[in-house]
Amino acid sequence: MKYYIIAGEASGDLHGSNLVRELKKLDTSALVRCWGGDKMQEAGGELVKHYRDLAFMGFTEVLVNLRTILRNLKFCKEDILQFKPDALILIDYPGFNLRIAKWAKKQGLFTESGGKLIFYISPQVWAWKENRVKSMKRNIDKMLVILPFEKDYFKNKWNWDVEYVGHPLVEVIERHKSQGPTGRGEEAPIIALLPGSRKQEILKKLPVMLEVTKHFPDHQFTVAQAPGIQDDFYKLFTDRYPNVTIAKNKTYDLLLRAKAALVTSGTATLETALFGVPEIVCYKGSPISYQIAKRVIKVKYISLVNLIMDKPVVKELIQDQLTVENLKKELIELLTNKERIALVQKDYKDLKELLSLGGDASAKAAQSIFSFIS
Repeated sequence: MKYYIIAGEASGDLHGSNLVRELKKLDTSALVRCWGGDKMQEAGGELVKHYRDLAFMGFTEVLVNLRTILRNLKFCKEDILQFKPDALILIDYPGFNLRIAKWAKKQGLFTESGGKLIFYISPQVWAWKENRVKSMKRNIDKMLVILPFEKDYFKNKWNWDVEYVGHPLVEVIERHKSQGPTGRGEEAPIIALLPGSRKQEILKKLPVMLEVTKHFPDHQFTVAQAPGIQDDFYKLFTDRYPNVTIAKNKTYDLLLRAKAALVTSGTATLETALFGVPEIVCYKGSPISYQIAKRVIKVKYISLVNLIMDKPVVKELIQDQLTVENLKKELIELLTNKERIALVQKDYKDLKELLSLGGDASAKAAQSIFSFIS
């Protein structure tokens, strides 16, 4: 069978590559054409567009690159029509993929052929842009979700039966853990600093994180350098701190060794938990952006760990609460309070069980897709 897969970001490329491998195990004659990256290509997909050419974030950047985005949409539609897939699989990347889903439905692309449109990894509509769900339900033949609460959310609020397959990060991290850390071990206990992937958020959070290092001279603090951000940018901040180093392209190795972590909200909070590292979740934006976000985003917690477990497993320091004093106090707790550490580890174990469903999410997703279109 023929599969056309669209992923527009690095995470989508990672999860897409594992999906491609699993599909090829089930369907030895599978032809996969994809938008993604190096990982999907290595897994056996024929790469049409690299996500590097698709990643436009923020209102201004989208506006400046609007002509390129529209050109990409036009080319994508033409390429799908020419390829005639049995399955069109859209991985997250909602701004682009939901437009493709709407077009495919309007086009009647699969009406006669019997093919299917599958969305894998739902947009976070439960947090914001909830109005997207109506068109999603109308245009998508099958929705595969990776967060356990999403199944109930879509069923109870929208009367839409979606399938929960588990989270693909579990298998990715377990694979890395089984290989063990690379490089030499350090003598001092390591605290990981994950200040984010974009300069704007790093500027807000890294200076506060670094000030905390002064209170822990016997610990080594290591900053996880984000892809695409130059070494010099970090050194502007870190050079004044003797017990701080930078790890480039080594985030998972860093988390394998870390005793605790200070983490920017986002997927990194979940990755840190799956590595079993006690963490403090940090968020700070401009006052205006924060006030807008408070009104637009409707969630009880900002970290995926707490959202999934529906309780405060990890401490969240948000906006004005993100101070050196508060970080210092919470970090001392994570390093010395054995009862709290044990409780966190128990919650992490429960979290992993919730996300793994006793098997690999990629294999479950592939099996579901293959059965659905066969």
